Amino acid sequence: MRMLEAIMNPKRSEKGPWKMFFVGLIYASLSLLLVHWFFKNDPALSKASGMMVVLFCIMFSLPYMYFIIRREEKEDEEVEGAFSVWKVHKDAIYSLMWLFLGFVIAFSFWHIILQDSNLLNFQIQSYCQINSPGNVESCIAKYSFDGTTGAATKEMRLLSIVQNNVYVMIFTLLFSLIFGAGAIFILVWNASVISAAIGIFSKYQLGEIPLGIARYMIHGFPEIAAYFITALAGGIFGVGALRHGFKDKKFLRVIENTVILLFIALIILIFAALIEVYITPLLFK
Repeated sequence: MRMLEAIMNPKRSEKGPWKMFFVGLIYASLSLLLVHWFFKNDPALSKASGMMVVLFCIMFSLPYMYFIIRREEKEDEEVEGAFSVWKVHKDAIYSLMWLFLGFVIAFSFWHIILQDSNLLNFQIQSYCQINSPGNVESCIAKYSFDGTTGAATKEMRLLSIVQNNVYVMIFTLLFSLIFGAGAIFILVWNASVISAAIGIFSKYQLGEIPLGIARYMIHGFPEIAAYFITALAGGIFGVGALRHGFKDKKFLRVIENTVILLFIALIILIFAALIEVYITPLLFK
């Protein structure tokens, strides 16, 4: 494990955010394969495989999240204004996006290859609650590696998606406030849910994965970017409070920049929901 940590040192992201794509591939692959190999035949733990995959990936990712939040908080003390805040934090957000894309591709690939219906079982339930809120049980039953299901009206889906995304944003903020790197749970969970959706859309055929990724990344990238921005905002606020206390002038600047980041995240989140409901279905019928 020490060799693995040395190869995937979080400081490498400073030399190129795109390198985190390969780190994400390795983290997610190891997580899913370990759960499949060790717990597939366990009558109790196999039923919780969806959460165990997420927890394994979190354990791999925590050092990187801790490093990036500490680094961003130090830089945040010296800037003010929306443009400057974005300029300072954009490299961190790009790194997280590449990491996330690696998660999605690896989860999707191995989920289809292994054909283990338990591996992302909780994620399929979450997908059904968002996309078929009036018929969740039927949706889950039909997504055991075959079949399709009906969709709710656009208005119902938009309301369900916006509501769910705002809840996720709030949880991401709370997780990152309580434990700066803890927001990685929300981010890994969303990567696994999107991967389950890609499996459903591609009908569990490897050749359809690229189309499935395109189908969900059109709105998925801005949506996840919003969560990453929220995670950074919460982590920066938490670390800033611990470093300076609530009366320090530097902490007031941290508060201002945190609010700016949250506002940007909320706008992006609403924009992503509109894309998901009104644009994506036109491109992928």
